[in-house]
Amino acid sequence: MKSSPVGSAGGGPGPLSWSRTVERELVHRTSVAEVLLTDVRPTAAPDVFEAAACWPRAHTTFPRDGSERHSPLVLVETLRQLGLYVPLRFHGVPPACRAIITDLHFRLAPANEPAAGPGATEVSCRTEVSGVRRAPNGSVTGLRLSAVFAARGAVFGRGGGGVRFVDRAVYAALRARGAAGPAPCGPPATHRPDTTALTVNHPQDAVLAEDGEGLLVAPADPLHPFLFDHPTDHVPGIVLLEAARQAVAYRSGGALARPCAGRLRAVRFTELAPSARVLYTRHDATCVFRFVQGGTPTAYGTLSYA
Repeated sequence: MKSSPVGSAGGGPGPLSWSRTVERELVHRTSVAEVLLTDVRPTAAPDVFEAAACWPRAHTTFPRDGSERHSPLVLVETLRQLGLYVPLRFHGVPPACRAIITDLHFRLAPANEPAAGPGATEVSCRTEVSGVRRAPNGSVTGLRLSAVFAARGAVFGRGGGGVRFVDRAVYAALRARGAAGPAPCGPPATHRPDTTALTVNHPQDAVLAEDGEGLLVAPADPLHPFLFDHPTDHVPGIVLLEAARQAVAYRSGGALARPCAGRLRAVRFTELAPSARVLYTRHDATCVFRFVQGGTPTAYGTLSYA
């Protein structure tokens, strides 16, 4: 991997580098292999940063279509890592704080997307922070972040979202107040669609099951190296987005498998049990989805297809 002059205008010591990853702790990853960011630097403009990310040619979790494009969820994961690293590194958010992603969105320009070459794809991300919220003592409690993604001289994607930061005590209170009741004594009888129907690479990549009433969030591998890289007490947002994607692919018979845009908003935590239901409605090339757990909506959003 090499350096590029893309970030040299930011006032940092030299160009952006794709030579090594950032600290895994600052993007909440356990495995170094799942760290996508390699460099993040402030520019001369307030709250604007230049970042470098390295996308693996073949991520085992996500299938590539015939065009050899990267999965949209690799962009979403890069956005998630930026939303953690920038506040922790440049806004003084203590590492002990818990980050709660409230919403996210992304849009791709398929004609400009980089093809996965023989090695990793070097991506640059111009990132801007806005809407910084602070507690009376000055500590950052939340912000919004937007990013523009480019590779090989072309902008191919945009994304953004919001994140809250709370200390351990506040987080524990939120979880105690919002946690679902006990799971039913016995899980409903389900079967899991095959990998082809869900458009995933391996059986362990499936996050859906089906019972007599519809589709459920039921990850096949609760220790999945990408989706569950570290212990969690709730269903991560990226799992919900992948569950929605798999649901649309399954119900459309594979016709809608790779979204070019998406949105997700969480209204409460989606618990690990009982399994949340995935509901969606199709409107031409846009699908509106929502997750319901114990009769209560937990998250909703849209996926759009070219």
